[in-house]
Formats: sequence, structure tokens, C-alpha cells
Amino acid sequence: MEKFAASRTALATSLMRAAHTRLDPHPLIDDPWGDRLVPESVRGVMADAALLQSPAYSNVITRTRYAEDALQNAVEGGATQYVLIGAGFDSFALRRPSFAAALQIFEIDFPSTQALKIERIGECGVSLPDSVHFIAADLSLESVAAALTRSSFEQDKLTFFSWLGVTMYLTRAANLATLTSVSSCSPAGSELVFTYFDERLFQAQSESFRELQQRVASIGEPFTSGFDPSSLAINLAQCDLELMEDLSGTDMARRYYGGEHRLGHSAFSHIALARVAEQ
Repeated sequence: MEKFAASRTALATSLMRAAHTRLDPHPLIDDPWGDRLVPESVRGVMADAALLQSPAYSNVITRTRYAEDALQNAVEGGATQYVLIGAGFDSFALRRPSFAAALQIFEIDFPSTQALKIERIGECGVSLPDSVHFIAADLSLESVAAALTRSSFEQDKLTFFSWLGVTMYLTRAANLATLTSVSSCSPAGSELVFTYFDERLFQAQSESFRELQQRVASIGEPFTSGFDPSSLAINLAQCDLELMEDLSGTDMARRYYGGEHRLGHSAFSHIALARVAEQ
């Protein structure tokens, strides 16, 4: 397979989690699989130093920890299904097998990215349990709900959805359609954690944001849209979702490091937790 046929940002994200695990003396997450899922040819051109200095690094680490903390709470509340939208090279099922064993896990991603991940899992000599389901889908052409119908997903079961590092690459219309699709295929009380950019960044055009914007555009994955934190709850309500929590990068650093900012903090990304509303 062509080494960059898969999403380059998804590959970099996996390597960031691995670098954090190896190099941070007090890691927030433990991901020894982040390196193994990425082909050696890709690892050779994405050095640790560059990954750790990336403006996205702190967000990649804290969002992973936050999502899995929220997942734990959801499971304790009765959720039995976990859907990863734009799963990329997420390694939850590999690195947390005892936690994953209690769930039906559905990973949705673009066919070429998912194919490389499945290939790498096989090359590592491991197999995943039957409770892990891969759904190849181009979500610009197919909704989350439609993709899930091609699996054993049960729409009447409490479900936790994660949608990390994706919304900024989609149009506002596509993001709202996905939010609506999530609420349409899961019962009230199901939850979704997702990241987004404050839309004011696109107008302010700070030098650091402009540099990051140019970098991702150069690899064919340009930033497209964001949300206004002040109106996010209204946007979600229009999609039959209730906003439970919305944290900035500074908020995340404070939560996980007591304000020490040891990882730095994302000046761009927010993370939000929402619940499917009663109809």
C-alpha cells in the first residue's frame, strides 16, 4: 500500500500518542501501539522532536484521555457500544483489552486509512476479538447512521460516540449533518465527545494558526470550518443534542495538569461532550 494513501494527520496522531508514552515521565495515556500501527516507512519521516513540537500535540494527548474518561463514565451509566467516527489509528481495543471486552466497538473511517490499519494489525501478529467491527465509509457520501446499518450496531442500545480531530476538516453543513445522524441512530442518554476549532480563528488568522493551516493544506487535508463556543449549545439543540461540557485547551491543561501546562496547551481546539436529548 502507498505509504501515504492513509490520512497523514491520522498517522501523525498515532505517532504523537506513542511519543508521549515513551518520552513523558508522567504520561496521561499509555499507548505502546501508536508506533506499531504506523508503517516503518512513515515513522522514518516523522521524527519525535517534530511531533512533540507540533501545535496539535497537546490536544491529541488530552483529547484521548478526556474521551476515554468520558467513555468510562458512560459505561458505568449503561453504555454498551462504542462508535469511533474517523477512528484513524486509534488503538483503544489493543491497549485496553479488559476495558474494551465489555463493549461492542465500531470503528468508522475512510477505506484507505482503515485498510492500512487492518493490514498493520495483521503484520503485528495480533487479532482483535469479534466485538471489534471495522466499517469502511466515506462520510462525505454516507451518514454515520447509514454506515452503522452495515454492521451489527443496535440503535436501541446506549452508545458512546467519539469524533476526535475531524470537524475542522468538514464544512459546517457536513458537521451538523453528522451531529444529527448521531442523535438519530441512538437512544436518549447516549453521548458524543468531539473536538472543534473556535470559528473566530479563521477570521483572526494569527501567525501560528496560519502556519498550521498552511501545513495541513499542503498535505491535502485543509481546515474548513469551526463553531462559535458561545452558540454551540444552540447548534447542538438543533441536532437533538444537549451540551454537557465544553472545554478549551487551557481548561484541559488545568484539568489534567493543574495549570502547569507541562504539555503546553492547544490555543485552537475545544472539546465538547453532548448527550442525545429526549424526543
